[in-house]
Amino acid sequence: MSRFALAFFLATALPCFAQAQTTTDAAKADGKAFGKDIGAAAQSAATTQPNADRVPGYSGTPSQSGYFDDPKAMERAAASQASANTGYQTMRNSSASRATFSKVDLDAAIARSKTISEDPLSYTSGMTVGGTQGRCVLLPPASGTAARYKATCNTGYTVDSSTQSCTVTLQASVTTVTDYLYYCPKLDPECTAFDLATCRLTGSHPGKCLQGIDTPTGYKCFEPGDPIAEYTCSEPVAGLTPIRVTPRQVVTTTRDESQCASLAADANCTSPVETCSDSDPVTRTIDGYSITQPCWAWRRDYQCNRFTPAQDCTTLEQTPGCNLEQEYCLTDETPCRTFERVYDCPVPDQPQDPNQFICDGDVYCIDGSCETIQRQPNTEFKDAVVALNAMDQARREFDPNNLTLFKGTRESCSSKVFGILNCCKGKGFPLIPGIQLLVALGCSREEMLLHQKDVQGLCAYVGTYCSSSFLGVCLTKRKVYCCFESKLSRILQEQGRVQLNKPWDKPKTEQCLGFTIDEFARLDLSKMDFSEVYAEFTDAARLPDELQAATQIQQKIEDYYARARP
Repeated sequence: MSRFALAFFLATALPCFAQAQTTTDAAKADGKAFGKDIGAAAQSAATTQPNADRVPGYSGTPSQSGYFDDPKAMERAAASQASANTGYQTMRNSSASRATFSKVDLDAAIARSKTISEDPLSYTSGMTVGGTQGRCVLLPPASGTAARYKATCNTGYTVDSSTQSCTVTLQASVTTVTDYLYYCPKLDPECTAFDLATCRLTGSHPGKCLQGIDTPTGYKCFEPGDPIAEYTCSEPVAGLTPIRVTPRQVVTTTRDESQCASLAADANCTSPVETCSDSDPVTRTIDGYSITQPCWAWRRDYQCNRFTPAQDCTTLEQTPGCNLEQEYCLTDETPCRTFERVYDCPVPDQPQDPNQFICDGDVYCIDGSCETIQRQPNTEFKDAVVALNAMDQARREFDPNNLTLFKGTRESCSSKVFGILNCCKGKGFPLIPGIQLLVALGCSREEMLLHQKDVQGLCAYVGTYCSSSFLGVCLTKRKVYCCFESKLSRILQEQGRVQLNKPWDKPKTEQCLGFTIDEFARLDLSKMDFSEVYAEFTDAARLPDELQAATQIQQKIEDYYARARP
């Protein structure tokens, strides 16, 4: 290296090296100082008694500290915040309005899919070799039904009220007792000797006469002595001599109630009533003595009530597709002795869906070129028809006086709890023939008309209340319905009330009022299930059989080409 290069290196590199060395030393010194400070702070924190002032961000007593004394307050505060939170409400509304499917329908759809998947070629065949004719295969029949109804039954107790009787007899006996008569001056201290349970004061007489004279009519006393008390005792008094000992017969009568002991001890038997059942003769001879009594025996009647467990829910429990929705007490008694169970059940014996086919593609040919026509099913037609009909129904049922829509009529029917005759079975049960017989047995014509309306799907079940009870057991109940002009009106009311969060009122007070114009405007018809009325609309607007029409058109095209060939 030349001197010039060495000089240049020393002039440039050494100062930089020195500067780097100085920076490193400074960093080490700074690190040591920082470590020393941190160590001192850690040592101070470890040796200093903690307090609230040293907690970062702490200022006073936080409002949440009250939850330690009242944990339920946290739950109430959370519920209050949840009800006002937009996100929470959106989640709840979405959960409440989401589509639901019954287990029966899901099982039926899965079973149908499995049937097709086991032999798919039977349902999805290819085109024929000639390419001029398609093939349609019948799909497995669908099961289940969209129509459902509310069925009710009861559990609890029945009460049997009966009169049970027993006999009370009069038992008479004659015994001989001895009376001991004693005299005692009333001022004589010895009279305390007769303060016995076996002695009683039976009379008194004047004492020995102190002054008197003889008169032609006899001796007349002017100054009688102190009166003498007469005590009669049933046993001798020790140390005293009785004035007279007299035997006598005593008649004793007692009521023998042993036959009624079990009924008297039964808390379910109350209000005993006694009636003389043996009063002839009134005088009878017992042990040689005549004894007279107005009655010698009584019949005692008790009103007894027996509670027996009962239920009539077995049929609904064993019916496929019936789901228990709720159970509530029919009466206001405690403890409750009669419960109503509400089941959601499919309407039996409903017509099945019409046959459905899967077909090869239709083929259209011209000048030797053939194309397959792809068909897209229209699933919106039925919804459009129902929506239009709903608007037309709203126009017809609009009440200009009250500005309401779809007002119903309150109707009710009664039945005995656990009784055989039931005029309120509902649309799940066909109306048996012989209305006159049912009316004769106790069903009114109005109840029969209500049943017919319910079978036609015009009535919505509101609830049941107890109309008569005895000792807390409901004897007769009334089922309340709201009936409408059409099945569509009934569906709009039932499902519309769910969207509006406007449940039916209590059965005793429900008046079947209609929707206001504002309420109807808030309804989302697209979220309602109108499957009950689809068949009615499609039957009313059914076109000629599509498959037959397509076959006829294809045949006409083939005939045309056959005639046009040379």
